[in-house]
Amino acid sequence: MLKITLNDGSIKETEEGKLIIDFVKELSSSLAKKAVVVKIDDKLTDLRDKLTKDCKLVVLTEEDKEALDVLNHSTAHLLAHAIHRMYPEACFGVGPTIEEGFYYDMALNNPITVADLPKIEAEMKKIVKENILIEHSVVSREEALEIFKNDKYKCELIKEMEGDINIYRQGDYTDVCRGPHVISTAKLKHFKLLNVAGAYWRGDSNNEMLTRIYGIAFFSQEELENYLKLVEERKARDHRKLGKELDLFMMSDYGPGFPFWLPKGMLLKNALIDFWTKIHIKAGYQFIQTPIMLNRELWETSGHWFNYKENMYTSTIDDKEFAIKPMNCPGGMLVYKNQIHSYRDFPLRLGELGLVHRHEASGALNGLFRVRTFTQDDAHIFMTEDQISDEIASTIMLFKKVYEVFNLPFHIELSTRPEKKYIGDIAIWDKSEKALADACKKAGFDYKINPGDGAFYGPKLDFKLRDSMNRIWQCGTIQLDMNLPERFDLTYVAEDGTKKRPVMAHRALFGSLERFIGIITEHYAGAFPTWLSPYQVRIIPVNEGLHKEYCEKLKNLFMDEEFRVETDYRDEKLGYKIRESQTKKLPYTLVIGDKEVENNTVTYRKYGHQEQVTVTINEFIKMLHDEIKNLK
Repeated sequence: MLKITLNDGSIKETEEGKLIIDFVKELSSSLAKKAVVVKIDDKLTDLRDKLTKDCKLVVLTEEDKEALDVLNHSTAHLLAHAIHRMYPEACFGVGPTIEEGFYYDMALNNPITVADLPKIEAEMKKIVKENILIEHSVVSREEALEIFKNDKYKCELIKEMEGDINIYRQGDYTDVCRGPHVISTAKLKHFKLLNVAGAYWRGDSNNEMLTRIYGIAFFSQEELENYLKLVEERKARDHRKLGKELDLFMMSDYGPGFPFWLPKGMLLKNALIDFWTKIHIKAGYQFIQTPIMLNRELWETSGHWFNYKENMYTSTIDDKEFAIKPMNCPGGMLVYKNQIHSYRDFPLRLGELGLVHRHEASGALNGLFRVRTFTQDDAHIFMTEDQISDEIASTIMLFKKVYEVFNLPFHIELSTRPEKKYIGDIAIWDKSEKALADACKKAGFDYKINPGDGAFYGPKLDFKLRDSMNRIWQCGTIQLDMNLPERFDLTYVAEDGTKKRPVMAHRALFGSLERFIGIITEHYAGAFPTWLSPYQVRIIPVNEGLHKEYCEKLKNLFMDEEFRVETDYRDEKLGYKIRESQTKKLPYTLVIGDKEVENNTVTYRKYGHQEQVTVTINEFIKMLHDEIKNLK
């Protein structure tokens, strides 16, 4: 008899070879109905697999995040099953889950568009009604290659796999997959196909372009409908739409991917830069600025010329090749080398708001999210090995402080040494990875491991932010670098008088000012907090002839207080001006009439509120200063 340890610590005995679903039914018939998959010794496992050893068993139900991932992955197979029936010639790539939902890549003789999605959904619903069992089996590599002999993509994947191959069958459809899956297609009732895109096989532009269909699934219709409402809200918050409505930035065919900042956008960007600068000064950073164009020799030393040249803009000056910088790092190395450094200088924190240019594919350009020129809020930190843990922990706390200002919760992912392409000794990698992990613990943060996803030159911490629309964005990153200090022969004078190599960390907090502004524009739906808003106050006279002088007095007074203020003297009706001020999402709209002039007061309406409030000028100034000081 097998001994099965349950989540509450109790132990149940059962015979070897029993189906897991049957064992769960013996525990509780109601639990069996709710069960999606189980964990056997912390490994996700199908309900129709067999119990073969003593183990710990945890039943996952609809409430578990991992169960939702299983549901979405099973729905990806449901999509592929429907495509297989409708387009028998189709070949299939991969169909993973993503942060929200799933996708499946496929090769088709005839192109599919968004207009085709409803009929594909209809076929998927037929398969759901058929209540087809999803069956897991293990076959040899040779058997798998025979099963998928007509699908070159599956065969390519199979040839790279080690050992026996896991396959899943649901009726007339078979797939290569490590699983697990729900027990039958009847569990996949609540789904929606969202979009169609192109994707290169395995993400390599040298490979064929496949069709990628995106979708999402939930355990209830209510959850699905709530998500679809959220999608509509996201469309309404699109930063490209809001950027135009709020006069923040523009794009031009004369410079695809090169944003033009309009006056209000510059006010917003400068407010963000001012905040960034002040908080870094307090954190002990010094600032540098490096040239936008440097010669080929430097980029060869850094390695960019050989590994990144296709993304760099180049030119010839005085018969020498130059490149516009795609990254700030090499210039930062030259600044460090400009003088001799001692261990007493460390940690040395050099920040740079550097304008970089990268030749992104035209099809990838997307508002401020993907551009060809952007301002990277870089810093390079030089330190001794003993300082790594404390300094990285301090940097994490700086990131936390900044993200909290924008109400952007985050989690941290630690990316470790790549399996093959990496430089440096494994022992140094292990030590660096441990230092980053220790820094997370010291700062009080858990982290998720991304095995093998580090840069070739060192491990890194990535900061994944969640916005008000429940989307995840990667912004901040902290990377240890074993490459550039070696390439540029960076040294410092140690305590014993010898020359040693400094440890260097790259770190970016926003990542890109342009992209971060795009993110927070959608996060706030364009209604920026007072401290950040391009204009904080708009003054509207009831009658320009009678009240303009007082409005000008207020404007000058507010400008002396360093508020960003504008007046509206257009020949339009008062109601129209007030409504437009709300449309433009101004934090405060002041309406000035006889009463305000006579009593030396202001009457304001705060964005998002209906009531009008009358206060003295000094009360209003104090209220605004308090909001701005507290970054509200």
